[in-house]
Amino acid sequence: MNPDVMKNRTKDFALEIMKLTEALPKTSNARIISNQIVRCGTSVASNYRSSCRARSKIEFIAKLGIVEEEADETLFWLELIEESEMLPSNYLQDVKQEANEITAIVVTSRKSARANKT
Repeated sequence: MNPDVMKNRTKDFALEIMKLTEALPKTSNARIISNQIVRCGTSVASNYRSSCRARSKIEFIAKLGIVEEEADETLFWLELIEESEMLPSNYLQDVKQEANEITAIVVTSRKSARANKT
């Protein structure tokens, strides 16, 4: 995928995560989850952007690994929000799908980069 398209896509994802946290109930559990998901959901975008400025193929692969971890962690928190019924499933469907797609894209990119490392 074109790096500029992916930068925009991950930034849009971060914005969606931020909007989603505003819809969470104002409970102590939701506040904790909100803090966690904002950190990892916005980290997807910032770390992807950072990977685009990597100084070497090895650094690029390592930074994509961080993006993958953060996207997967975001998905975990989304699942927890859904399973604890903090928000309805239909409210989370699109953002969960985007988290899965971003994770899949990054996994594929890392595999490709590793194969082409030499």
